[in-house]
Amino acid sequence: MSLDPELAGLMHHVAGAGSFAELLGDPSGQQRLEAFSAGEAPYQAPDVAVRTVDVPGPNGPVPVRIYGGPASGASDGGAAADGASDGGLPALVWLHGGGFAGGGLDMREADQLAREVAARSGGIVLSVDYRLARDGVHFPVPHEDVLAAWLWAVEHAEELGADPRTLCLGGASAGGNLAVGAALYLKDSGHQLPAKLVLAYPFLHAELPVSGEPEAARMAGLPPILRFTADDCRAMVENYIGGPLLMASSYAMPGHADPAGLPPAAVLVSEYDDLRQSAELFIAGLRAAGIPVEHRLEPGATHGYLNHSAGLGIVRRGLQFLADEVGSAKPFQ
Repeated sequence: MSLDPELAGLMHHVAGAGSFAELLGDPSGQQRLEAFSAGEAPYQAPDVAVRTVDVPGPNGPVPVRIYGGPASGASDGGAAADGASDGGLPALVWLHGGGFAGGGLDMREADQLAREVAARSGGIVLSVDYRLARDGVHFPVPHEDVLAAWLWAVEHAEELGADPRTLCLGGASAGGNLAVGAALYLKDSGHQLPAKLVLAYPFLHAELPVSGEPEAARMAGLPPILRFTADDCRAMVENYIGGPLLMASSYAMPGHADPAGLPPAAVLVSEYDDLRQSAELFIAGLRAAGIPVEHRLEPGATHGYLNHSAGLGIVRRGLQFLADEVGSAKPFQ
């Protein structure tokens, strides 16, 4: 399939920019980025309850923004929380992307996504403001922040109105990496595992096979800002772990780990994404280990497309997939 028409119509806003840093270095860069992300279709985010708590962690407090709850309810046409038991609402601990060194709670992949998934599932989303790999911060600090948020969510799920047995863990891109790395640690340490891993275009492998000629030709039409070269991937990982690739543990680069014992997973994959192979290798490994996987390949989508406005149909479809997977989660342990 060709690039989604709505996304294709926005590419001119970032044409010529080699990276987000380069784009934002331009005086008009912030306006161009917002035009690229916002699109032209009208959109109003769901009205859900929002509050922030500081969760204690080994590196200091970890801000967690909580969306939804018993008073919010599901939006019209949203997914029913079929997986929720009488013990409470479905819930998701969510980790935004940004190459480990960027992003935050206000980006669409965090705030818009959390509002939409909470409203569509009739549940709760806990969006985690983990420390970023910059200014001397490296693994395991972001990993430990995620674990602190997860363990707090398990402990406080019932008072939030959620069912701790169906609590999901997920993230997008680098956030997907952090979610899987945390799940591996929870498995190894004997802590409660998520009922389901809910991932969007996750980056799980430090190095990926070289794409074949047809794949390379298909990706060639994208603006450079949306591409990931082998050098880009290596730089992201080395910045995250604070050293060469060989230093990366399985908790830092979980795509290389044995997935046996992990919970079921739902993985949203973008068609036009250099990192697509990482998600697909992970899916294949889960299935080989006998772990149930729901896999949605989003035709015409680019990496990070959930950072676009939910006024775009392709974004709404992705959000509905995530909400349905959270709402249908069953107890794993």
